[in-house]
Amino acid sequence: MGLDLRKLEHLLAVAEDGTFTRAAARLHLSQQALSTSIRVLEREVGVTLLDRAGGVVTVSPAGQALIDDARTLHGLAHSAVQRARRIGRGETETLRIGHTPAVTSEEITTLLRPVRTSHPEVAAHANQRYPDELTAELLGGDLDVGLCRAMTPPRGLARIIVGHHRLRIAVDIDQHLARRDSVDLAELAGERFVVWGHPGRSGYTDLLIDHCRRAGFEPDTERSPLQGTPPVTAVLGTDRVAFVTAPAGPAADGQAHVLDLEPPALAPLHALWAQHTSSGTRDAFFEAAVG
Repeated sequence: MGLDLRKLEHLLAVAEDGTFTRAAARLHLSQQALSTSIRVLEREVGVTLLDRAGGVVTVSPAGQALIDDARTLHGLAHSAVQRARRIGRGETETLRIGHTPAVTSEEITTLLRPVRTSHPEVAAHANQRYPDELTAELLGGDLDVGLCRAMTPPRGLARIIVGHHRLRIAVDIDQHLARRDSVDLAELAGERFVVWGHPGRSGYTDLLIDHCRRAGFEPDTERSPLQGTPPVTAVLGTDRVAFVTAPAGPAADGQAHVLDLEPPALAPLHALWAQHTSSGTRDAFFEAAVG
């Protein structure tokens, strides 16, 4: 049986919007047409995909399984169409990179340097995305590569390590550690750490906490209120400490100081991409950046 991508799009819309009314408005369809489309899809699949009991729409387990794969299928179709258009129009293919706030623009520039050397024809656009946005755009075919730290790839995405960066500690310039050049991680047992994701829900936050545990203590953490800003800025005006990958020395226009961490600890840099998609620029990126 062949699946109709349009009907899958209708199922996704209802699941995301929670009601047929909102989904129909977004899709510019009548509610009756949308309901009919979903019922036809259910007959084709042979199982109930949406539970409509009590006037509330919920996704059945079978429906969720289909939705998970439908997102990947839509991304594949979108990528295929975009690639065909670029080739047909003779347009230069651009490497579209998304990165989480944990990855700095300087690190991306360094990563792209060998790509420019070996493939000068490759153009790249890099933009910051929050983790949920990053995975959605990768699955939707709007990004070629996602750069992150320790994110667990959802269904449909693959992950490899493209590098490691040394972790350091950032403090406000008036914090009591600011006059030091380095600090032993075990010395920070009494400090409060700023992190960017919720423990247990962020792979990167869990990785940082694991470094503390290996140093012999359970860290006291709080989530940064400055989401999306350079990590070093999270400590400004506070007595907190934060793991960063920025170079040691003055930072944030002299308002913060970055200390070397002893013994050295590393944070992986991961690349995510949509499986079963084709991209010449992505292949060039992996060839030059990873080897």
